[in-house]
Amino acid sequence: MTVVDVVQRRVLRVLAVTQVLGAAGVAIGLAVSTLIAAVLADSDAVGGLAQTAAVLGAALFALPAARLAARRGRRPALVLGYGAGAVGAAVAACAVVLGSWHVLLVALVLFGAASSANLAARYVGADLAHPHRRARSVALVVWAATVGAVVGPNLAHPAGQVAVRLGLPVGAGPYLLSAVLFGLAAVVVLRFLRPDPLTIAQSAVAPAHCAGGMGDTKGSMAVLRSLPAAGKLALGGVTLCHTAMVGLMSMTPVHMDHGGSSLRVVGVVISLHVAAMYAASPLFGWMADRLGRVPVLAIGAALVVAASGIAGMAPSHEAPQLAAGLALLGFGWSAGLVAGSALLTESVTVVDRPAAQGLSDLSMNVGGVLGGVAAGVVVTAWSYAALGLVVGFTALPLLVACLFASLQRVR
Repeated sequence: MTVVDVVQRRVLRVLAVTQVLGAAGVAIGLAVSTLIAAVLADSDAVGGLAQTAAVLGAALFALPAARLAARRGRRPALVLGYGAGAVGAAVAACAVVLGSWHVLLVALVLFGAASSANLAARYVGADLAHPHRRARSVALVVWAATVGAVVGPNLAHPAGQVAVRLGLPVGAGPYLLSAVLFGLAAVVVLRFLRPDPLTIAQSAVAPAHCAGGMGDTKGSMAVLRSLPAAGKLALGGVTLCHTAMVGLMSMTPVHMDHGGSSLRVVGVVISLHVAAMYAASPLFGWMADRLGRVPVLAIGAALVVAASGIAGMAPSHEAPQLAAGLALLGFGWSAGLVAGSALLTESVTVVDRPAAQGLSDLSMNVGGVLGGVAAGVVVTAWSYAALGLVVGFTALPLLVACLFASLQRVR
């Protein structure tokens, strides 16, 4: 076993811990933000802006974090993300105490930085991975978030009860717990993510780019223009799968509510969707390493198309059919994220990886915002079935492009 292999194992262990902490913190905050913002403002419209503010924060943080990673390494970028998220969560708790929804929305933009850091961690796992195991390394980091994503929302109620005992509003508790979890994630990265994996990867191909400074890199737009066909396919695939997932998933609870489904049933359907997003990632990582990145990206696109048809055709009271559709949607997201992230990483030079990866995360989060807004417009103007049709037809070009790329042996 080489020194790089030893460091890579350490990196993956550290990332597994931070993913659990970060995913739990994000899940706790997002589970309560819509309701708390709506109550503070006495407006459902403001409640809908809460998650949008957090996603906007993740998008705004993506490129600055990528530039910091390119110059100083992964560790400072992740620490900054989790640290900013911790500050945002603490300010959100203060906003609840003050009863100000304006302050809460601003705080949630900062909160989104932690979400961006958790998302960017998958690329950290790929820095030192062998090419034939790169997709599996990405998948393991994604999979580690499963525990936090599933457990996190269940911690919101106990955190609220602790806040009440301390004389604080019940809504402040979940945010304070998120702040603690983000702070712990930052400490773990700062203390244990040594040596920095990106520094090692870059110094291996360019000795001048050592820990003292990574050197100059191209901007994200220059990297985008220079991306080969495989890189552009990866960028488009990751963005489209995420946009489709957010759009269809965000309106499913509304559709089920119109059919009289209880909150418990809605919760089960969404929980199955979230579990599918993360739990199957090791399988897709193995497939991407064995079969190739593009074929698995095609599988992700096909799953999104199938999920759109199954869910879109489901009556509002058909929870089993909606659950099946949302589970397939989660699998499609997972396949697209894992295969697309691995393909994008190896489509650029090591020096330009942070810029390309930051652009990918920016595109994902912007796509998520636009997908959620567009889904609401489509369902309001037409129907949930129309949304399924739109999402399905949107994913079809990706499927065709992947099949064509496979025939051209683009990998």
